Amino acid sequence: MQGRSVKRRHTQLTVWRDSIALVKRVYELTGDLPKQELFGLISQMRRAAVSVASNIAEGSARDGDKEFLRFLYIARGSLAELETQNIICEQLTFIQAGTLSEDMERVYAKLSALINARKARL
Repeated sequence: MQGRSVKRRHTQLTVWRDSIALVKRVYELTGDLPKQELFGLISQMRRAAVSVASNIAEGSARDGDKEFLRFLYIARGSLAELETQNIICEQLTFIQAGTLSEDMERVYAKLSALINARKARL
């Protein structure tokens, strides 16, 4: 694919674009966490956030709705992991309550809508 840019299907999805924004937000937020959490919460939160976007992208590149659905469920699972880690950070007072809530809710709602739409097609 030299010399030309090919628009991939996942880049057209608003849920993917929102999940990329969530990754950026998580990186910014975790940059302020205590350094002793570098290999704990910081690493886990970043991996979980990246996993959401990555699984949406990978699933959209797969063949058919059934495969896509499987990856969307994995993405939603990673989002639940991130939500749990966010709650832990709030409980430990590393971050202010509700800091990521709106971003996670937006991605969760769009993921769920996409899952329901794909399930209806099967």
